[in-house]
Amino acid sequence: MKFIETLKNVWKITELKDRIILTLGLLLVYRFGAQVVLPGIDATQLGSLASNTDSGLLGLLNAFTGGAFAKASVFALGIMPYISASIVVQLMGIAIPYLQKLQKEGGNLNLTISSSITTELKIDQSIAHNGVCLTIVDIDNEKYTVTAIQETLDKTNLGILDKGDKVNLERAMKLGDRLDGHIVQGHVDQTGTCISVIEENGSWIYTFEYGSEKDNITIEKGSITINGVSLTVVNSKLNEFSVAIIPYTYEHTTFHSIKEGDKVNLEFDVIGKYIKRLNELRN
Repeated sequence: MKFIETLKNVWKITELKDRIILTLGLLLVYRFGAQVVLPGIDATQLGSLASNTDSGLLGLLNAFTGGAFAKASVFALGIMPYISASIVVQLMGIAIPYLQKLQKEGGNLNLTISSSITTELKIDQSIAHNGVCLTIVDIDNEKYTVTAIQETLDKTNLGILDKGDKVNLERAMKLGDRLDGHIVQGHVDQTGTCISVIEENGSWIYTFEYGSEKDNITIEKGSITINGVSLTVVNSKLNEFSVAIIPYTYEHTTFHSIKEGDKVNLEFDVIGKYIKRLNELRN
């Protein structure tokens, strides 16, 4: 079921869908061209020659062309458009970082992430994973490892991740950079649960509910961080809120895999939290 759900989610990503369609189209064109015999060539004689030299150069050439050389087809000459299974798999690879390894160490959990940004990272740097700020403890080629302590596992959704799950990554902001969103610390306040996903003509409305034990609040047009993604609240209720997701966010984060009943990490607006705390002290 998880494999089928993954395939469905893959098809929702426009860029990846286009790559798959292009790859399948190239395969279809090549297989068609492999059946078209060159004019003036006796395919029977050439096929007989190729069958008698399976272990030689002609046999190797025929193997690389997928049998097109023995058929004297149009695509048997020049640079062979031979697409191997490994290339197809690479084309279908999702760009979103994913968990490659999980390892328990006492009460801690080591998470090894495979990501294209790994070469830019250094040990001891902080990076947010689904909105949880963690420190890099090891780097190995395109993989790096971070450690989540038990308290982090108890208060976030990192403890329920499985090997192969996708995660949202965000590096620390540089001083002087534009603030494209709101201030996100990477300190998750609590988890919430998705209770509704509604597609609305090119966008998606996600509704989440959360417990009242910490008295966290949202406001209309205020900010909220969900699994590390800075978003604007479009509908605020008591212990419940909604956000609107545009196609770019849907495709380039894990939102395309969030479904009803899933647990997410919530970080509420830090300015609102300070105001709430000041009111508590005054009272």
